[in-house]
Amino acid sequence: MSTRRHFLKLTAAASLAPSVVSAQGAGRVVVIGGGFGGATAARTLKALEPKLAVTLIEPNPVYTSCPFSNSVLADLRQISQQEFRYNGVKRAGVTVAETSATAVDADAKTVTLADGSKLQYDRLVMSPGIDFNWSALPGYDEAAAQKMPHAWKAGPQTTLLRNQLQAMDDGGLVVMSVPANPYRCPPGPYERASLIAYWLKIWKPKSKLLLLDAKDTFSKQRLFQNGWAELYPGLIEWVPLSKGGKVTSVDPATLTFTAEFGSHKAAVGNVIPPQRAGAIAGQAGVADRTGWCPVEPVAFESTLRPGIHVLGDAAIMGGMPKSAFAANAQAKVCAAAIVALLAGAKPQDPILINTCYSLLAADYGISVAGVYRPDKGQLTDVPGAGGVSALEAVGGLRGQEALYAASWFRTITAETFG
Repeated sequence: MSTRRHFLKLTAAASLAPSVVSAQGAGRVVVIGGGFGGATAARTLKALEPKLAVTLIEPNPVYTSCPFSNSVLADLRQISQQEFRYNGVKRAGVTVAETSATAVDADAKTVTLADGSKLQYDRLVMSPGIDFNWSALPGYDEAAAQKMPHAWKAGPQTTLLRNQLQAMDDGGLVVMSVPANPYRCPPGPYERASLIAYWLKIWKPKSKLLLLDAKDTFSKQRLFQNGWAELYPGLIEWVPLSKGGKVTSVDPATLTFTAEFGSHKAAVGNVIPPQRAGAIAGQAGVADRTGWCPVEPVAFESTLRPGIHVLGDAAIMGGMPKSAFAANAQAKVCAAAIVALLAGAKPQDPILINTCYSLLAADYGISVAGVYRPDKGQLTDVPGAGGVSALEAVGGLRGQEALYAASWFRTITAETFG
């Protein structure tokens, strides 16, 4: 957790702006999306400038966290432990509108809500997360997800996949498909494969897991593969792009995955589909042809629509990955930049840190950390900073990292929602 404390110090030192309230009164900031990016941005705005009118638009009264949701599949956590309400956000002075944003008018600076009413803003923060590109994988759509769950938005899909695993006969084949980059949480599929294997090893030891991948490399690859060899020899088979791992279609009726070099029939099928920014981003005009939202790297202001800032998974952040820690860090920097901009000041260039923990078993954790700064219009890695867990673990390092991961999750959820 020393990394996290260091980040908070860096944020305070490098990014926080002075008070901006003028004689004419405070500004109005609307935030769309109540995840780790949006909720953190809303709270930070009020902390930096209490006189700002900050409204968070989020239709769900309970937020279900994707980080640590893979542990639900392994029966290491209950889905209820992933659920958080917005009581802390409200106590911070943020107005929480439990409704959906249906339209954004960047010229009029208004957000239209589900009931037709409109909110005026001086600055808009969008943190809409991801949606799925349902047309990208033949055979896979919203109906198919009830047969071959994605569980890439935590909640009912997580429970469905867990129940399918538990109902599977011992000896059944679990098949997972992983898309090409970019997508939410780059190491997430490999953590999922690890924790499903952890559960299978205990409860269904005759079963296997086939991991079909549209890539030849992935985050923390050597650490994951070393862990699989140590913990789950013969249980996980990873098929990369170069060996026919890219899935070209699925058949939910037969739970069949068709890849470039053959087809695979699953007892349980988990499809992680190609993704894009949440739908409201496209309507607002902040998403480009890739489906993601390009932003400048200081205030995370859209390069397509001035006055709108985009955070977290929806945004293109250069070298910074899509993760909860990243969204949380970006939200703090963005809030400070908005406070400065509303005062007519220039935001300071930030330094951001991201740390991502992955569990391979209940007591086996690994991590990757990166440090980023603006360079040539995007966030780039600081040379020589960051790194991954040591390949050779000594002194109970993997168990310590599992404890660090749990501590990180308690800290970030308490800070965001508590």
